[in-house]
Amino acid sequence: MVNPVHLRTLLEVIARGSFAAAAVPLGYTASAVSQQMTALERDTGVELFRRSARAIEPTAAAATMARHARKVLTDIDALLAASSTTAGDADVDATQELRLGIFPSLATFALPRLLGAKDWAGLGIRLRVSVGEPHQTIASLQAGNELDLALVFQVGQTGLGWPGTMDRQWLGDDDFRVVVPASWKFADGARVEADQLANMPWIMHHPGTSDATVISRLFASLDLHPRIVAHCDDFNASLHLASTGLGAALVPALAMQQQPSGLVVLDVPEIRLARSIFALQIGHTRSPKVDVFMDRLAAELRQISIAP
Repeated sequence: MVNPVHLRTLLEVIARGSFAAAAVPLGYTASAVSQQMTALERDTGVELFRRSARAIEPTAAAATMARHARKVLTDIDALLAASSTTAGDADVDATQELRLGIFPSLATFALPRLLGAKDWAGLGIRLRVSVGEPHQTIASLQAGNELDLALVFQVGQTGLGWPGTMDRQWLGDDDFRVVVPASWKFADGARVEADQLANMPWIMHHPGTSDATVISRLFASLDLHPRIVAHCDDFNASLHLASTGLGAALVPALAMQQQPSGLVVLDVPEIRLARSIFALQIGHTRSPKVDVFMDRLAAELRQISIAP
């Protein structure tokens, strides 16, 4: 019989790329993670990883098992949450709110899809939502009595940070897209060189913000010094401004779920940037309801091509 704990470990190993990296958020040693994967291979009769002295490589069987594991674990978490809801008045967790901090584009384009699911009401999860930028949400989580879960993003490896005492779960990478006005006559999906856009007008973040710093460093590394015609930190506004012909913009895929007409998305190989989405908590203990919420959110992100 397959151990669900081993399935959760499998997902972490695939997401993080090594036994050692997966061990940190799970609270195990790398050796324990390796032993769990060996046990899972033994129980299922398939090879999940090709091991070498320097690295591990997931097999096709591991990818297939991971897809099924997500569904199985979601069902298990839903069962536990439902059980806690019907366990009786003495079960405090059944009536406990989930106080959620979330950044604007995730609240705009992913959370409503989750809340609109037909079975949401039956999961016994009552959300109290606070929408804010990541640094605000992290501060509220640190306060200890304001939030239970914080959903944040980090662009590149610099800028936003959080204390090591917070438990972190990576949910996926939200890739940025280069969008330009359709009036510029590029074909949608056209592959262009970055220097073709160097002299074009651009809509950029306000200087001094963490996103602007990372983007500026990327452009500088390409020796690009774009002509900036607008500063805007609201991706929805940037998309609408670009659609009018004002300039090009760099916008994450999540914010493009309801993009206006009049835009073209370009493939610019030199401009590769993503913001990593994380869930943060204080400590390592999660309730079944938090697990259900996280599983459902991860499923929604996969639907819009944002996944580990």
